[in-house]
Amino acid sequence: MTTRVAIVGGTGKLGSIVRDVVADLDDFELVASLSSSSDLAEMDAADLVVDTSTPAVSIDAVRHAIEQGKQLLIGTSGWSAERIALVRPLVHQAGTGAVFIPNFSLGSVLGSALAAASAPFFPSIEIIEAHRETKVDSPSGTAVRTAELIAAGRAAVGPVESPYVDQRARGQQVASVPIHSLRRPGVVARQETILSGPGESLSIVHDTIDPARAYAPGIRLALQAARDARGVTVGLDSFLDIGLRVPGPEPTGKPVDEGGVPGQVARTTGA
Repeated sequence: MTTRVAIVGGTGKLGSIVRDVVADLDDFELVASLSSSSDLAEMDAADLVVDTSTPAVSIDAVRHAIEQGKQLLIGTSGWSAERIALVRPLVHQAGTGAVFIPNFSLGSVLGSALAAASAPFFPSIEIIEAHRETKVDSPSGTAVRTAELIAAGRAAVGPVESPYVDQRARGQQVASVPIHSLRRPGVVARQETILSGPGESLSIVHDTIDPARAYAPGIRLALQAARDARGVTVGLDSFLDIGLRVPGPEPTGKPVDEGGVPGQVARTTGA
């Protein structure tokens, strides 16, 4: 049976990669590709809606898809645990599935899992992430997901040590983890998680060099999973046996005021 797909943000970089992947799959068919000026009703002919838009567009697109009873695959950045928690009851009521993927790269998933597995052993943890200057949101969805996994991994030992977090230069806190975002030309995507303890440190670095080749395997996996999903699922690691225990983050704290800037997904936490 062929699954009809609509891509919100289909003219963007990630959307274009998803379009190519869908075209290569025999059991998926692209029926709509929406741009920022499209009417959201254009997705209504699809069985599965893939959202690769912007944080400002994503919320309305996801809400519309749920109201229309569509399966959802969300690759747009800017969805924190708190925002996803707001969507969860809507998806449950609709009896459909929504799969949130902060990063389709298998290497990125492994990097975040390694950071979460290592988190209980290091009291100080910080994340530095870099993307091209055109990325409109910060911190990245991958960095947020990594920080939330780190917090879940440290549930038994408490939040990380983050001195002087009241100073703006110390980064934006997500689940007590300071995140420092760089936006500059010549970068596709890079994330470094630095875990420090007495007398040593561990750095986990992931670089995306060729997005199409890096994301395509994860997109194929996510498409297959999303069309039959029920409820809310977060992270590509949910569909992979990577041999590491990846803790599931539970939303804690309260969302902070975004100040009118879409995609700001930090929450206030104790340090």
